[in-house]
Amino acid sequence: GDWRLVFTTGTAQTQQKYGKINYFPIKAVQSFRTTKEPMEIENGIYFGDFPAVRFSGTMEFDLQKRKLEFDFDKVLLLNFFDVTLKKGEAANLGAKSGLGSESNVVNTKRDKKAFFNWISADENIATARGGGGGLALWKPIPSATPE
Repeated sequence: GDWRLVFTTGTAQTQQKYGKINYFPIKAVQSFRTTKEPMEIENGIYFGDFPAVRFSGTMEFDLQKRKLEFDFDKVLLLNFFDVTLKKGEAANLGAKSGLGSESNVVNTKRDKKAFFNWISADENIATARGGGGGLALWKPIPSATPE
């Protein structure tokens, strides 16, 4: 399903630079397509309903560890420019923009993926801690069509 980011502390590195972030004012949506094989993830930043940038790729979820690992291999800019990313490029872009963690760059060099450790998720709210140490909270976006 689709989940809108409503709160983040930012990564540990971002917290040191700018302080803790309590509210995420820009529309950021993560989509998890668990019925696809392989499972897919998309992370988008929107201006209203217009997608400014959307990263997409594959994901794996370990239910026992409550760990979601993912790798973005595509970016769509302004809903027009479709760019294929090489291994590690999404991590580098995320770290440079502040949207991702420097630890994802390190993980990529070790042949590991970016990840979230899920704390809780139900029909009203989801919480997870990212690989960079930041805490995030999402709310579900109602969908007219099922996955």
